[in-house]
Amino acid sequence: MAGHSKWANIQHRKGRQDAKRGKISTRLIKEITVAAKLGGSSLEGNPRLRLAVDRAFDNNLAKDTVERAIKRGAGEMEGVNYEEIRYEGYGINGAAIIVDCLTDNRQRTVSEVRHAFNKFGGNLGTDGSVAYLFKHCGSLLFAPGTDEGKLMEAALEAGAEDVIGNDDGSIEVVTGPYDFVTIKDALAGAGFVTDMGEVTMRAQNEVVFTGEDAVRMQKLLDAFDAVDDVQNVYTSAVIED
Repeated sequence: MAGHSKWANIQHRKGRQDAKRGKISTRLIKEITVAAKLGGSSLEGNPRLRLAVDRAFDNNLAKDTVERAIKRGAGEMEGVNYEEIRYEGYGINGAAIIVDCLTDNRQRTVSEVRHAFNKFGGNLGTDGSVAYLFKHCGSLLFAPGTDEGKLMEAALEAGAEDVIGNDDGSIEVVTGPYDFVTIKDALAGAGFVTDMGEVTMRAQNEVVFTGEDAVRMQKLLDAFDAVDDVQNVYTSAVIED
């Protein structure tokens, strides 16, 4: 992560998300519904659902709201049938972008995603055009000042794939996508707790943006975020303040 502050970048992104709390709640409900539909209603047997529920509670969603979403997904209550779609493309300066959506209207979604790409200098690509530039994995980020030696020992014992020390002193623990919950729990049991953890598409090579290019790239990412059907946006762009 040379050349930028991983911790500050994540804090910046988290702050932007906090300002859009209502939209995040809607997206979490949709994710819970789809996770329950695909993998069943058991948190123990469905890691994707467990992760979605954990995120929902971290974002203060009510327990009954979460339970209704699980029941809708499991077919115990009527609900909307969502389809998972992934779009891939490029932003300015060749930054790779993946846009994951949950939608009940494919034509509406592709139109809105394509419009965002075109309006802000990006290009919508074909399936697989940038996915190979990312790694599907779990990521747990720990604040600067965390004891790296003890964290590394606990993480590797729990089965983590890698432990990365960043230039700003923060430490990232990389896990397999399906081991994320287990390793997060193991680290919490060892005294290492973070609220910055997710299963993500992690860019193998990053493009750092500053100045006007950073402003332009942020506008593109914000345009995706404004699309109701968009669940997650992954990019190789790192926007520095």
